Parts: sequence; C-alpha cells; structure tokens
Amino acid sequence: MSLAKAVVTGTVLRAPEKRFTQNNVPVSSFVLNIGDREELFIRIVVKRAALDDIVSGISQGDRVLVEGRLQITTVKNDNGTERRIYEIDANTIEMMGATAPVSVSSSNSDIVKFSQEEFSDELIGEDEIPF
Repeated sequence: MSLAKAVVTGTVLRAPEKRFTQNNVPVSSFVLNIGDREELFIRIVVKRAALDDIVSGISQGDRVLVEGRLQITTVKNDNGTERRIYEIDANTIEMMGATAPVSVSSSNSDIVKFSQEEFSDELIGEDEIPF
C-alpha cells in the first residue's frame, strides 16, 4: 500500500546493494536508521537511473536525506505473527555531512537549492506565522 510522500533523514545501516530485474533494469536498496534514541529501520528502494551515481557513493555510516513515496507491507512470519515492513521508493537522495550537500533527483524540475546565506539563525516572529 502506498501512503504518501515522505522525507526522512538517517544513517545508512547497510550499504546499497544493486540487483537487476528480468528486464535488466537496475534496482538498488539500502537500510536507513531514522530513529534518534531508538533504532527505527526503513528500507530505501531506488529504481531510477538518475539516482545511480549518488547511490553508488553511499556507504555504511553516511547520513542521507531521502524523499519519496512511503509504502507499508504486512507479511506473516513462519510462526504466524504479522510484521510490517516500511520502505520508501526514493525520488531524491541528498548526502548530508561536513561537506556541502549533494542532491540528486529523478526529475530536475522540482529541485530547489538554497545557499547557506539564505538561511537565518533568527526565529520566525509570532506575527509572521500565517495560522
């Protein structure tokens, strides 16, 4: 079941693994820990060729931001208990860290890039909030 658009950040727990479909289409996947205090794992699936370069540069321990479609699947274990699997079909992946962020999207029309100077450390005033 596909729920909605999701944007998550986390630490790569398992390095990307690339496989090919019967039609020779590359599909990469890796596991991301998005929990702060406790471990919360989510599988990231990449089916877009535009993201191939950034996925090949990801390794275990890297911090990344992923945007895509959240999907939840329920499977039964051998003992009969149900387990939910969370995964994101990635549209955009951005490397985070000490160096400048690198962002790659499968459709370049919706990428907005900001320079560091465009962000302010000041909080938004109460009169500026529209709701």
